[in-house]
Amino acid sequence: MAKRKLSMNLGLLAVLSAMLISTASCSPTITGAVKEDVSVTGQTGKLEEAGAQYNGPQYNVAILTFANKTPGRVLGIGEAATDILRTIVKKSGLEPISLTDDDMRAQEKMIALQQTGAVKTGLKNAAEGMESVDYRISGSITSYSELEEGSNVLVAQSKTQIARVQVDYALVDVATGRSLVAESGMGEYRKKTGGVLGLGSKSTADVGLREGALRDALTKAMTRMVEKLNQQPFQGRVLAVDGSVIIIKAGMRSRLPEGSVFDVLRPGQDLVDPDTGRVIGKREKKIGEITLTAHQNEKISEASVRAGSGFQAGDVIRQSR
Repeated sequence: MAKRKLSMNLGLLAVLSAMLISTASCSPTITGAVKEDVSVTGQTGKLEEAGAQYNGPQYNVAILTFANKTPGRVLGIGEAATDILRTIVKKSGLEPISLTDDDMRAQEKMIALQQTGAVKTGLKNAAEGMESVDYRISGSITSYSELEEGSNVLVAQSKTQIARVQVDYALVDVATGRSLVAESGMGEYRKKTGGVLGLGSKSTADVGLREGALRDALTKAMTRMVEKLNQQPFQGRVLAVDGSVIIIKAGMRSRLPEGSVFDVLRPGQDLVDPDTGRVIGKREKKIGEITLTAHQNEKISEASVRAGSGFQAGDVIRQSR
């Protein structure tokens, strides 16, 4: 009986020793890879799928620094969100550019002054937008939290760190000032460590938690914005008329195939919102149709007349659906 008990104890000791050796030789296990994927929702793959389906123009998108509205003002979270979003915008097939809040405020102030009549439009109408910016993304981080969950099963231990973030964001058409998307969303990221008898289970503060949660929330947001942009018909302008050739603002960056058909619209009087007194658009009259025949370069294309006449520089072209 004593020999059997001794044999059992030696066997248990051997098992525990093997587990200790194995644990001591291995580092903590971590689920997910913050830089490349989101471990909780798989949202990165969804964005890649949405981006692959994006067939609109290669718009320039200004990303404004996200405001930090978290309780306690979590250090650097607004700047981190802006940097991560810049990468996500690029992967989605759009072109991110840096633009300060002051730049955008100056543009919006000029639009407001022109619309009230305090400043004459002159050669440039500020409401037509900045040449280099088609859309802008702005937002704020409103909450951020981290927590831990742990478990003990016999001699094995595990610990999971969870980061959650809430992001408010808006996609705005610079030319019109209209918000195409204005929503709020959550992001989450988990990091799991494990060990035996306390070995290998330590987990310290990790900035990757914050980045993972931000990437999750912002990738969801970008997927929503790409879907919205895919619903927008291409719009440009007539640049010049040379006989039967219509020169339009489109180019290779428009990603439009030859044979694309556009309605040609003549802008008319301003349409004023009676509640705010601000111009919210122009009356447009369809005067004909044109067909894209060739791209000259990145921004300029040629088209032929399909119907109508009297086209002139400044006319709006909008892709027929």
